[in-house]
Order: sequence, then structure tokens, then C-alpha cells
Amino acid sequence: MTTQTNAGGPANSNDGFFRTFLRATEIDTRMLGMIAALLVIWIGFDAYSGFRTSGAGGGLFGGTFLTSRNLWILMVQTSTIAVMTTGMVLVIVMRHLDLSVGSMLSMVAVSTGVLQVFNLGPWLGVGHPVIWITAVAFAIFLGAAIGMINGLLIAYGQIPAFIVTLGGLIAFSGIAFLIASGVTVAPMDRTFALIGGSGPYASIGPVWSWALGVVICIAIIWGLINGRRQRVRFHFALRQVWAEILLGVVGAVVALGTTAIVNSYLFPPRVAAAYATENKIQIPDGVEVKDGQAICMAAGKVVNCTTGLTFQTGYPIPVLILLAVAVVMTFVANRTRFGRYVFAIGGNPEAAELAGINTKRLTVWVFTLMGGLVGVSSIIASARLNAATTALGTLNELYVIAASVIGGTSLAGGIGTIYGAILGALVMQSLQSGMALLNVDSAWTNIVVGGVLVFAVFVDQVYRRNVK
Repeated sequence: MTTQTNAGGPANSNDGFFRTFLRATEIDTRMLGMIAALLVIWIGFDAYSGFRTSGAGGGLFGGTFLTSRNLWILMVQTSTIAVMTTGMVLVIVMRHLDLSVGSMLSMVAVSTGVLQVFNLGPWLGVGHPVIWITAVAFAIFLGAAIGMINGLLIAYGQIPAFIVTLGGLIAFSGIAFLIASGVTVAPMDRTFALIGGSGPYASIGPVWSWALGVVICIAIIWGLINGRRQRVRFHFALRQVWAEILLGVVGAVVALGTTAIVNSYLFPPRVAAAYATENKIQIPDGVEVKDGQAICMAAGKVVNCTTGLTFQTGYPIPVLILLAVAVVMTFVANRTRFGRYVFAIGGNPEAAELAGINTKRLTVWVFTLMGGLVGVSSIIASARLNAATTALGTLNELYVIAASVIGGTSLAGGIGTIYGAILGALVMQSLQSGMALLNVDSAWTNIVVGGVLVFAVFVDQVYRRNVK
């Protein structure tokens, strides 16, 4: 005997708790697997680093990985790859690959750096507000233009995407070198540098961070209520009430927990003292100002004397950019005709074309969108480094593709999610950051990342063969 238990369809009354839970909540098993893998990575790195430092790191397990400072930096580092990953999802869903995103990032970053350092700066004056606005617009426009050229060659030139973007991988790095004349372009405009989350100043503070956390919670609740109304409207099966409540509670806990973590990262002592000096905040005894910088001194030595100067950072600006991109790209992929057509083409290109979908034009738009997102990532990367170099996007194309695949995007096309790809980017960056924290040789880091990518593709193939 079977009973209709939830929106997942008929379920056998003898189903175990785990299968019943998955059916009721409609959670993808691959997503749970990624979350479990991420937790194992975090706990493992924190525990091992704690063991190596005799538990003096201050993390959840006595290590240095699960500290507010490291998690704050981890989110900033993930942003560059994650933004491009949201575009790569649609590219792969359409059964294409873009191997040029890393070199394209370098070219766009260097071009934008040259524009603001050698052109706009001398012309308008250092610090002029037009500089960073023009630089941001230029980077996005240039990236989109390059992406459009790629799309035109692929769609109307009938050249395989692999060849077009492989050529871009080689050519764009050369163009970047010529534009920069082989030198590092620095420094960036001061306001522009804040976009990259370089230092605690590049954040929105605790008040606005808590406000954002509350807004996210409200959005989650509204999304669940609106989704239930839509199911009723179109006579779709409803999730059980307990499943809706559980999803809402988990989402709110994650949002508020993340907000608490970013707010618990305090300004370092010297930065806090300097910030107090700049903003005319009363400085405690023992603080001296030398060479225009406030330094905490005691018995002639630099000490932590920031009592009364505990400034919380809050959400870094790159993470806010990533959140905005994630919301927009999720809406585009799931709620627009453009997104539905992309998945239709990936599922069956011939049937999509016979149904009247202009596959060539859509291909151009997808690669244009990919280029625009590369422009956004180039802004974050160069702003965070406060410089633009030809090596800025090295191997980024491989990390972006790997993050997309680890996040559940199928190389066979037609399957992929934006949130899954972002989670995949977080897994990738967690592996890299954890190994760097433990001073693991970069060769081993590349070996592990490559192995994880192959394993993710293997899991995807097994899943596609067995899921029904």
C-alpha cells in the first residue's frame, strides 16, 4: 500500500526515515553530499591545525580554520570564482565550455587598471569619484564584449566552443601582457579597492549586516509562502507543513549564523587604533601616533591595547556582490524564458530548435553574460589585490569549471543549479585555503583539487545512471 505523503510523489509506507525526509523536503541528495563534504573539510582542517598548534588557534576544534577571521577571508576569496561559476553553469548546461575565463579576467583587470591608473587618475585627479564608477562600468562592458565575440564565433561561425575559448585562453593572456607592458599596474583607486574586500574597512559594519541577515530571513519565509501559494494555484502537490517549517528554520539559522560569524571578526589592533584616529574616536592610554599611524605601545613594544576599540567588520563587499549576482542569476535561470530555453537546449538541442528556439542567438547571449560576469570577477580580484597583473586569472578557468561540476552541473548538459555551483566554489576554495593554512606544498593542492574534480564527475555519472 502506498500513500501520497508529500510533493515528492508516492512513497512506500515502508520507506526509511532518510528517504521520507528527502521526499518531504525535496532536497537533492547531491546537495546534502556537498554540505557533508564541506563540513568534513572544515572540521578536518580545524582539528588538524589545532593538533599542530596544541589547540591554540581559537577555532571550534582548537585550530585556526574555523575562526571568524579565517572564515571571513574564505568568503572573500570564494567570491571571485563563485561569481564566474554562476555564468559557467549556463554555459555547461548548454553543452559548451569556456576555457578563456581565466585569461579574460587577466586581460580585463589589466585594461581596467591601466585605464584608472594611467588615464583617469592623471586626468581627473587621484581619488575622483568618477574613476571607480567608470572603471567598474568599463570592466563589465569589456568582459561582455569579449564574451559576445566568443558567442558569435561559436554560434554563427560554427567553430566548436572548445576551440574558440582555447584560442582565447592563449590569446587573452598575451594581450594582457602587451597592455601592461609586463609590469604590475598599481595602485588602484582607493574607493575601487574597497570592492575587493581588501582589509576590514571593505565591509558594511555590524548594524547593516544584521539588517541584511533579517532581510534574508524574511525573503526565505516569503519564498516558502509564495511557493506554496503557487503550488495551490497550479494544483501541484504540497510539501508537508513540517517540511516547510524545517526549511525556513534551517535557512534562517544559516543566515543569522553567518551574520554572527562575520560580525565577530574584529579590526586588528593597529587597524582599530588607526581607524579611531581617523574618525576622532577617543583612544585609550598607551596608544601613540607615529608617522601618521596610531600604534599601541607598552614598554616600547607593540601590544594589543584596543580595549574600547573593538570594531566589528560585518559582511565584506565582495560577498554582497556575490549575493546579488546569485539572486539575479537564480531568477534568470529559473524564472525567465531565457533560462528555460537554456535548459531546453541543454536537454535536447535538436528538439529545442524544432520548437522554434533561436539557439544561435541564445548561445551569443549566454557567452555575453559569461563575459560580463568575468568583468565583475576581475573587479573583485584586482580590487582585493589593489593591483592588476597578467597572472591574476591563472588557472581560474579550471577552478570555475571544477566548481560548477562539483556543484552538480552535468557536463552532458541540461542539469545544473546556481546555488549548487556556489557551494562547489566554496568547497574548492576551502580545500585550497585549508592546505595553504597548513603550509601544504602547492603541488599537493593541485593533486587534491584535480582528484576531487574527477571524483565529482564520477559521482555525477553514477547519479545519472541510477536516479529515476
